[in-house]
Amino acid sequence: MNRLLPLILLLPTLLAGNLARAEEQALDDIVAVVNDDTIMRSELERRTDEILAQLRAQGRQPPPRSQVEPQVLERMIVEKLQADAAHRAGIEVGNEMLAQAISSIAKRNGLSVAEFRDTLKEGGLNFDAYREQLRRQILLQRFKSRAITSKIKISDREIDAWLARHKGSGASHSAYHLQHILIATPEGADSEQIRAAKRKAEDIVERLRNGADFSRLAVTESDGRQALDGGDLGWIKAGVLPDVAADAIADLPKGGISAPVRGVGGFHIFKVVDVQGPDKHLVKQTHARHILVRVDEQTSNAEARRRLEQLRERIVNGEDFAALARAHSDDKGSALNGGDLKWISKGDVVPAFAEAMEKLKPGEISQPFRTDFGWHIVQVLERREHDDSEEQLKQQARDEIRKRKAAQQAELLSRRLRDEAYVDIRLNK
Repeated sequence: MNRLLPLILLLPTLLAGNLARAEEQALDDIVAVVNDDTIMRSELERRTDEILAQLRAQGRQPPPRSQVEPQVLERMIVEKLQADAAHRAGIEVGNEMLAQAISSIAKRNGLSVAEFRDTLKEGGLNFDAYREQLRRQILLQRFKSRAITSKIKISDREIDAWLARHKGSGASHSAYHLQHILIATPEGADSEQIRAAKRKAEDIVERLRNGADFSRLAVTESDGRQALDGGDLGWIKAGVLPDVAADAIADLPKGGISAPVRGVGGFHIFKVVDVQGPDKHLVKQTHARHILVRVDEQTSNAEARRRLEQLRERIVNGEDFAALARAHSDDKGSALNGGDLKWISKGDVVPAFAEAMEKLKPGEISQPFRTDFGWHIVQVLERREHDDSEEQLKQQARDEIRKRKAAQQAELLSRRLRDEAYVDIRLNK
């Protein structure tokens, strides 16, 4: 069963015994009507069993079932609405795509698909149910990608603001492990609804600071998407923190709990579970120079190679590399500088060039080799480890601004779908 731990964390646990029990249930009540569809009690019980098993697998003591079921039902309602929207948009997950996903998951766990299936069975997990759960997850991911991620735009001004903020607030910590509780306010909430949500959030903070367990309160009280995971947001880079979270935890120590802060969707409460210090991004760089001979109608592969072999021999015998590069290289950009490419990283050049360069010690000259640009000889002058944290931060800024916007838009999309749908909850009727 230990071999399946990553799978338990990846997907809700699918228990064969629970499926059998659901099949044996003679009468199946409707617990919710969602537009023209329904959610049955057997479905809710199965998903609740999955969530409770997942919490136990993560070493958490789950709250009473009666407190978990309403949260599970709300998640099922939103997932059903998202799946319906995906189907209306023409998004489907075919069997071939599903088979590729299962093969990838099996490979990450060091198993063949057949071994993966057997291991699931040995662990008491139903493969067909797992398969359909995975299909649903992929469908929702593709829907969010099309509806949200592909439409996100990031401006230079946003990147500059991210960098300025990261250099300030990110100087002491590069990442935070957070837990989160959201007390939601409805769209267009009036002043009384806002005051009621704030009072509830303040009461929860008081209970937390008096020793209440954050995970249990998140499961029973939070309206956030991670409620059933105990509000666990995992590790988040400093720069990707939403403004509401960054402001709330700015002065909090490890273990600290924020005051309620109003943001998108309602009032937010954060706990700083752990922090990571600043880190550098070191890359191996090579100072190199080269001579290029292009292949064209006048110069064949054999002729280009022969010319470079002759040039290499002249350099080895004492002639100046830079002078020969200026006279003979077809890379006019570097030829003016004696073939000097300055400091370059492996990813800055095509793979064939990087491979030839990586084999050389400082001072050595390669044999002629070919790339898509023609034939080369390259000489390595020196190597270093370079801190390109600044360049890395710019790319990180783009990635993390995109993630932050996607998370915010996903929350708003779920809320809009929920508000526009006909939903009749019959759980306690």
